[in-house]
Amino acid sequence: MTANAVEIAPSTADFKSLEEKILRTVELLKSAREAKAVAERDASRLRTQLNEREEELDTVRQELVALRREREEVRTRVEKMLGQIESLALEESAG
Repeated sequence: MTANAVEIAPSTADFKSLEEKILRTVELLKSAREAKAVAERDASRLRTQLNEREEELDTVRQELVALRREREEVRTRVEKMLGQIESLALEESAG
């Protein structure tokens, strides 16, 4: 070694501090991975629920269209019957 070279010897405290930081980092990484796994499971479950709700919504929309069509048919038939009743009433009052 040269006379100007300074030997830097890390202290035990420095190693201990580094070890603690590494352990904290490992724990944070574990926690983050667990949180990610939970979030992915939740996202998957929510996607499944969303798909189910979309299917239900499509079914309800189809039923609504069918019910509206049926209502219009019933309205038309009722109007026709009322027209016939009115015609009979007019014939009766005229005759």
